[in-house]
Amino acid sequence: MSAQRLSDSYRTAFVTGASSGLGRAFVSMLLAEGLRVWGTARDPARLAGFEPAENFTAVTLDLDRQAECESAFDGAAGQAGGSFDLVVQNAGYGVCSPFASTPFAVWQQQWESMLISTGRISHAAFSRMLARDRGCLVHVSSLAVDFPLPFMSGYNVAKAGLSSLSESLMQEAKGSRVKVIDFRPGDYRTGFNLAMRGQNAEGGERMERVLKTLDDNVNAAPLPERAATDLRRALLGKRSGIVRSGSIFQARIAPLLSSLAPASWRRAAMALYFRSG
Repeated sequence: MSAQRLSDSYRTAFVTGASSGLGRAFVSMLLAEGLRVWGTARDPARLAGFEPAENFTAVTLDLDRQAECESAFDGAAGQAGGSFDLVVQNAGYGVCSPFASTPFAVWQQQWESMLISTGRISHAAFSRMLARDRGCLVHVSSLAVDFPLPFMSGYNVAKAGLSSLSESLMQEAKGSRVKVIDFRPGDYRTGFNLAMRGQNAEGGERMERVLKTLDDNVNAAPLPERAATDLRRALLGKRSGIVRSGSIFQARIAPLLSSLAPASWRRAAMALYFRSG
């Protein structure tokens, strides 16, 4: 008996933020599984090198340009036959900065990009899936939903919003063959932290300690291919739900301990962990 492949259930996929990190690993995994994949980036030149190349289509998409997001998705969906079997909403970015001393426009832009623009694409994708009574929508949120990160309030809010959207859509999809996955990765060895540094405001020694902890965690973290393996396993399961991914401590042990401890204990542990107290 041959091993099950994702292409047995999914033929086409749309992946945002495909040029690096987790997004690139997701695209490579899906292509290896036999899917046709449309992947997005602000700069399509960064989407070179995927194999097999004939099964990959580059899509220019910038979440900061809200009006263009849905039209970019619509155009790609038209190329795929009107809809996608799988949509992975992965694009996003981090800002590590004090909430109060950072211009509010910075937070507004992050929320509009990671929540409003992403929501527009999810709305278009989910409606098509319901009309066809099949498909899977994946929101890549974060373990920051379980453990909000110090000095990253904008990121925490955006990712928590995606998780809440996932929960709502899981309920709305009941009775259909449409599935919704809230995929929550922890730290992975990507360029996420390096891309975030240019947006920092002066936060003093406490924020520098948080950044140092984040850097240390990323340097010791698993490679993005583990996240792709976890996503593959979840997709083969054909069930809606929350999927945590990362090191055993971050994805398994810490959430279990957190569920058993009072919120005040969790906050104290987070302050100790990040040396932000």
